[in-house]
Amino acid sequence: MTAVTGAALLDRVRSRLVAARSDASPAQVAQALREEGVVLADAAVLALVDDLRRAMVGAGPLEPLLRMAGVTDVLVNGPHEVWIDRGDGAERSDVRFADEDDVRRLAHRLAAATGRRLDDAMPYVDARLPDGTRLHAVLAPIAVDGTTISLRVPRRRAFTLAALVEAGTVDDIGARWLAAVVQARLAFLVSGGTGCGKTTILTCLLGLVPAHERIVLVEDSAELRPDHPHVVRLQARMANLEGAGQVTMRDLVRQSLRMRPDRVVVGEVRGAEVVDLLTAMNTGHEGGCGTVHANSADDLPQRLEALGLLAGLDRHALHALIAAGIDAVVHVRRLSDGRRVVDGVSVLRRGSDGLVVSVPALVRHGDALRPAAAADGLAARIASVGVDVP
Repeated sequence: MTAVTGAALLDRVRSRLVAARSDASPAQVAQALREEGVVLADAAVLALVDDLRRAMVGAGPLEPLLRMAGVTDVLVNGPHEVWIDRGDGAERSDVRFADEDDVRRLAHRLAAATGRRLDDAMPYVDARLPDGTRLHAVLAPIAVDGTTISLRVPRRRAFTLAALVEAGTVDDIGARWLAAVVQARLAFLVSGGTGCGKTTILTCLLGLVPAHERIVLVEDSAELRPDHPHVVRLQARMANLEGAGQVTMRDLVRQSLRMRPDRVVVGEVRGAEVVDLLTAMNTGHEGGCGTVHANSADDLPQRLEALGLLAGLDRHALHALIAAGIDAVVHVRRLSDGRRVVDGVSVLRRGSDGLVVSVPALVRHGDALRPAAAADGLAARIASVGVDVP
């Protein structure tokens, strides 16, 4: 069979199996082939069974890539471009789709598995698959060169601080500073760009929280899986087709404060919920934390200001909440060689104009974090609650 004939036969057999509500077993596939008037050798039937199973369950032809050791992202840019990231930057794979319709069908099926809508009226989706893989898809022609699918593979286990040191993400001294920040119950944010490792760092640090403390996680799409015995996970929800049933991040942050949390964690601060998180950090909920997109620690106050304005909060009131509520900022970035590293630790201070600025306490030099201008201030804040300073 030619590739076209093979793809057409695959579609016809799949349609028969779906119509009959049959699984892709060798017997059912052989029956469907007989109904199509096609005779294949046993080896060809078994190969077709494998193709059908990949096409009808899981992530189809992407499944082997998702199972590949070290893969963090699988990216589909139309039918003929499939890329993977194994921590060293994107690399092109040998996987190809038959055509645009093949990619579109997979996107539809993955979206359906999450209970989300994906069609011409709603041509994009951002959701979590049952196994924890993060799905984002955009249909053509919104995606000009063909339907795109982006899959972010969850960590099968949480990184420990020792593992991050071994991987070169942070040096031993820097790791001890981060552990002290958590032990001292300081409120902190992990900042950085997309894909730089914010969630990995935050998950690792949450694993250092004492076992007797209750952590309440609030996320738009559940990603954090800390190695901790007492975690409550809350996830936002989009409105249904009738426009009802939406549960926002801001709703969940407010609910989390009534759940007797020892630590309130917002997986990613990206909207008006920043006000509720900062309010919580200023009303006795110590040790709160979260992640936020920012190009650098210096840019963080402006980023939070922009988010606060979405909630209608006055600029100076927001900066007052930031100064009083956030003790430290851990900034991470991705190096040109693909490595994700802790770039520094900063504290936030109010200037004479009442606005907050970021002042570095630890700065990365080579492969190590070294003390900077605000190191003494951070050390004093840690020591004030009886925690040993590195």
